Amino acid sequence: MDNNGASSSDFNTELKLKGFKVYAVDSNASGNNYSRKDFYKISLTSGRYIFHYAERSFETEGPILFFANPHIPYSCNIINPTREGYACLFTEDFLKLSDRSESLLQSPLFKIGGTPILSLNKQQTEAIGDIFQKMIENQDSNYTYKDELVRNYINLIVHEALKMQPSENLPKHNNAAERITSVFLELLERQFPIENPQHPLELKTAQDFAKNLSVHINYLNSSVKEVTGKPTTSHIAERVISEAKALLLHTDWNVAEIAYALGFEYPTYFNNFFKKKTGLVPKSVRAAQL
Repeated sequence: MDNNGASSSDFNTELKLKGFKVYAVDSNASGNNYSRKDFYKISLTSGRYIFHYAERSFETEGPILFFANPHIPYSCNIINPTREGYACLFTEDFLKLSDRSESLLQSPLFKIGGTPILSLNKQQTEAIGDIFQKMIENQDSNYTYKDELVRNYINLIVHEALKMQPSENLPKHNNAAERITSVFLELLERQFPIENPQHPLELKTAQDFAKNLSVHINYLNSSVKEVTGKPTTSHIAERVISEAKALLLHTDWNVAEIAYALGFEYPTYFNNFFKKKTGLVPKSVRAAQL
């Protein structure tokens, strides 16, 4: 059952047809499993929670604004539920009908290395809550242009949240090196999360990415190093380690399955790689949570 009392299938069908769904959060709602979701989500809640986002965990208390990306797995454990709150689910296609919305989806709020959770003060909570209430009112109305209005409200919430973030966190692509680096990082991120051990990573090396992007490997390496200060191989290794930790902590796959899913031919190669990068063996990470 969802927060509105409708069945999950009815809820998802309505969401897919409309492209968005806004609702009040039920104080009796349960948490959710660690997984990739089908839609973007923005929620305003004020209880005590533990969020698991990729390989990171956040414990929150008080009013928060949470941003979820369908490409990044997460879960939420409710410790002390909220008494009032709101959530909005929407598809990428729905928001991208606005020409200016694509850049918002690339903001730090929705990126794996960004900040998906913002703590709010009383004034911010009331202001964001008012926007959610207006979305709900318009969602249920017969107004001809209600979709566009809801889209504007979503953009407004994202902009209000971005004003709480340091401006230097926003992506800037002023030259060719920055553009190719941005595309490389996006292509790297698109491979995750891994949801099936039988479908391993396709792009595993800097050469793989250069070939996919139709650029010389030396150009890709120099561009990424110039823009980020780190080699291409470091970005790939860090993201693989990040996914490895998430799989060790949040799945029941054995180490061999995880190794294969991450593109390693043999578990021994994965163990050596993981230990070299973290100082730990994979099994010790899983054992630590028991």
